[in-house]
Amino acid sequence: MTENTVYKKTYSQPPVDIGEILRYCGCTDADDGFIGIVQNLLDEATKNISYKVCYRFADIKIQGNNCDLGFVSVESADLAKNLKDCNRIILFAATVGIEIDRLIAKYSKISPSKAVIMQAIGAERIEALCDTFCKDMANQFSLKPRFSAGYGDLPLEIQKDIFAVLDCSKQIGLTLNNSMLMSPTKSVTAITGIINTDTGANK
Repeated sequence: MTENTVYKKTYSQPPVDIGEILRYCGCTDADDGFIGIVQNLLDEATKNISYKVCYRFADIKIQGNNCDLGFVSVESADLAKNLKDCNRIILFAATVGIEIDRLIAKYSKISPSKAVIMQAIGAERIEALCDTFCKDMANQFSLKPRFSAGYGDLPLEIQKDIFAVLDCSKQIGLTLNNSMLMSPTKSVTAITGIINTDTGANK
């Protein structure tokens, strides 16, 4: 894999976890009728959802709480702990596209309860995409759990650097506004450490 090269992947629909959608809805005791509504909305959503990821590799150096990620240097005790035993990372951005946002907007006007379900479907779908990508990469590398800007003490502001180095807008149509909000909204950026197996560290 070449440093500084941004790669792209497009996936077919990852497996759906209805239980996760219900969890995002805050519904722990759904009856068959509610599950039927969820399934109907899921069927509507998945007709137009796309699953896109762009990613690149970078060498890193961790000294104390300072994380030199190659494209940016940041102070974060939580990220430094996450990247222990790593000397490279996979930096990635993932999105399920704008159609889910349009459906959320549509149902916000005509059925707020269905808008909540559509929000939950979008959340489950982007998480499923990230899980699928990480499992894909785990076939080649021993990886740490993914870590995103805004988690723990990692500043949200490094999103600007992530978007710049991945060229997210060109690669997968993902943009970032001045408030650090992504569009499409059901999108994720993350850092995944590649464990340096030469150190004898285990996954």
